[in-house]
Amino acid sequence: MKAKSEAQQKAAGAALSAKRGDTKVKDLQGASKDMYETMSESELEDMASTSHDDLPETAKD
Repeated sequence: MKAKSEAQQKAAGAALSAKRGDTKVKDLQGASKDMYETMSESELEDMASTSHDDLPETAKD
C-alpha cells in the first residue's frame, strides 16, 4: 500500500525505524505507534518508500 500523504509516509518511516530497532518504540506516538503495532515490516517499507513529491501534506480522507 502506498502512502496517501506526506504525514502518512513520515509516520510509516518512523514505525519502520522502530521495527528495525534503529529507534525506541517508546519514542513513537500517534499514527506511527499504531502503524508499528498493526503493520508488518514489509508493509511499512512499502508505505515509507512512497515518493512524496506529488503527495499532499495531509490526507483529506
